[in-house]
Amino acid sequence: MKQSEIKDLSAAQLQEKLSLTKKTYADLKMAHAISPIGNPLQIKSVRRTVARLATELSKREL
Repeated sequence: MKQSEIKDLSAAQLQEKLSLTKKTYADLKMAHAISPIGNPLQIKSVRRTVARLATELSKREL
């Protein structure tokens, strides 16, 4: 998810997306720990999306 797309979301949508993305990240980590997943770079991408969403939420709180 790009930064421009994140800025267009409302605060409620950001919270919802953040929780879903965190769940996806946890699922990917667990799946990769059990057996290697096909595209391990996907973990990196999801982790960065979580960071982008969290940063945008904290910016809006200030």
